Amino acid sequence: MEQTEVMKPESLDELIEVLHRIFQSDCINIEEVQNIMESYESNPQDWIKFAQFDQYRYTRNLVDEGNGMFNLMILCWGEGHGSSIHDHTNSHCFMKMLQGQLKETLFDWPDDKSKGGMIQKSERILQENKVAYINDSIGLHRVENVSHTEGAVSLHLYSPPFQMCQTFDQRTGHKNAVKMTFWSKYGEKTPFETKLSRENN
Repeated sequence: MEQTEVMKPESLDELIEVLHRIFQSDCINIEEVQNIMESYESNPQDWIKFAQFDQYRYTRNLVDEGNGMFNLMILCWGEGHGSSIHDHTNSHCFMKMLQGQLKETLFDWPDDKSKGGMIQKSERILQENKVAYINDSIGLHRVENVSHTEGAVSLHLYSPPFQMCQTFDQRTGHKNAVKMTFWSKYGEKTPFETKLSRENN
């Protein structure tokens, strides 16, 4: 598959420029996106203005809307914070570690006929500057900061962008549709929304 000729991005702004070029095409080369995101070496000076933490739960902070082709956001994970098991609404999901470590646990989709807990496929620790990829054909996942002393910061790209996802109960496989919200946009805190079901995947 054709690849965009790119230099290694030296800053988050340069990475965003390259991503805009790549996503002008209707055909996305997953490996190319993964490689270019991995080639950017995390520099807190680039992203600190977007990294807004909350005491009680992890936060989704919008960085760029990718001309409607993707959403780029920074997720901030306090000690012990984690997501529900969730899907990605038929989107590509790239996740790059900017600071700290996160544990990703993969699950099979629950079988409608089976009663009982969800089946865990694998788990891994995501290290700084590494990029993970998932889509719904790979499965479902849960992401968590298992450290009790260190926060973690990750950069996520979703294409196409989505506003709803499904979360799953590990014990029963029961699913819920959940509306996605942003804690901040472009470094500015968003107005508080009603606590409908806010899942920050």
